[in-house]
Amino acid sequence: MLVVIHGEILPETWEKSIVEVWNKGIVIDTEYGEMSKDVTVVMKIENPLAEPRIHLKGIVAGRLEGLFEYVDEVVKGIHDYMIKKYGYTYHERLFNYQSPEGAVNQIEYIINKLMSAPYSRRAQAITWQPWKDIKSEHPPCLQRVWCRIIDNRLVMHVHMRSNDALKAAFMNMFAFTELQKYIADKLRVEVGYYLHIADSYHIYESDWKWAEKFVSQIIDGRSKKYWWNTERVLKVAQKYRYIGTLSM
Repeated sequence: MLVVIHGEILPETWEKSIVEVWNKGIVIDTEYGEMSKDVTVVMKIENPLAEPRIHLKGIVAGRLEGLFEYVDEVVKGIHDYMIKKYGYTYHERLFNYQSPEGAVNQIEYIINKLMSAPYSRRAQAITWQPWKDIKSEHPPCLQRVWCRIIDNRLVMHVHMRSNDALKAAFMNMFAFTELQKYIADKLRVEVGYYLHIADSYHIYESDWKWAEKFVSQIIDGRSKKYWWNTERVLKVAQKYRYIGTLSM
């Protein structure tokens, strides 16, 4: 089942995706011993930096400041010291991809490529390392990032092989749109649309009760109380020990 979702801002688009996978997802086995509802999804967010940008229901890091910590994990590499334990981080695969021929900073490549040819179809970065990942029990979900400048705006397409709709997708998209902003700033252009593609966009059976309740809140509009401006979330997060380096 393929679903295509279009939204203006991030919380709106994510909510639409939850409703779609809940209503249209096929029930399928997983390699983790439980069933899931599953669709293939394409989501286009027209203004990924527009406020309100944060959905409190999508922050599953256990605390508000965990969202900003995750951004720094992806963009700044604050958890790269854990690579030996977990096998990879997105930052390491994107900024310091370890190939048999040496390390490659793929984000730097994207920036340089688009500086010389803004219309290029080759400005992409990958994460998959078949010599390692086909043997891994937990290979990267993110597979590819593709960028292009259109009308002086940086657009980004992100391709996921697998994406937990409830417990990962929002934080993934928030962090990847921060990466989009990082690249756009280096190129001195504005941020354009963001496209999120997931081959398996799913809700695990153990989360179905949570999902059903959340979908009812979305349908009757109650969920909009969880749409917060970034500045508001940062002010709350400042009460804690970590607020990250998220750019406003």
